[in-house]
Amino acid sequence: MRIPRIYHPEPLTPGQDVALSDDAANHVGRVLRMSTGQALQLFDGSNQVFDAEIIQSDKKQVAVRVLKSETDNRESPLHLHRGQVMSRGEKMEFTIQKSIELGVNVITPLYSERCGVKLDAERMNKKIQQWQKITIAACEQCGRNQVPEIRPAMDLALWCKEDEVNTLKLNLHPRASKSINTLPHPVERIRLLIGPEGGLSADEIAMTAQYHFTDILLGPRVLRTETTALTAITALQVRFGDLG
Repeated sequence: MRIPRIYHPEPLTPGQDVALSDDAANHVGRVLRMSTGQALQLFDGSNQVFDAEIIQSDKKQVAVRVLKSETDNRESPLHLHRGQVMSRGEKMEFTIQKSIELGVNVITPLYSERCGVKLDAERMNKKIQQWQKITIAACEQCGRNQVPEIRPAMDLALWCKEDEVNTLKLNLHPRASKSINTLPHPVERIRLLIGPEGGLSADEIAMTAQYHFTDILLGPRVLRTETTALTAITALQVRFGDLG
């Protein structure tokens, strides 16, 4: 049986006894039905993994003893910041989950002219919390020991205006003349813009050029926004990261 991997939001040290978070305790105690003496593997976002043993398990909480630790770097050499104009329903959740598995480091949800998601501040905050939980679960599943950041939602223009040092800015465009395979080496940091289901408006495309985004083409077919995101991330990791 595979030893379950559980995220703990506070720093861990060998020899320490800790109570798991409510979400983790529910998963370990109620879903997996694990009991005292069974083994877990914890990670706290520090790029380390911690062997642990359950010392208490009941309906209210699960406590573990941290036994030992080791560094386990699963991060790509390519730092990817994905700006995603928000899509409806489960599409956004799906692409967040798969982006984390593919090595994305930061995700910023974006509003644009054709964005189909309209939420007030309270509901948006709940969405961000839910997306961060999906991110943690994806890390638990895929073996990453650093937890990527889900940033607060922001306007597309403000995101494009942000400056990241030594970062290549890319915008996927069906009429672009360049492809990912033509981008020059080396590239260590990329800011990747994924537009809405209806595409960016002409004014928005012009605005991305103003902020020095490079238009790139994925191929001759028009892809859905969720397919576009995952295809582009995979291609970038093959060319500049650790896939392939």
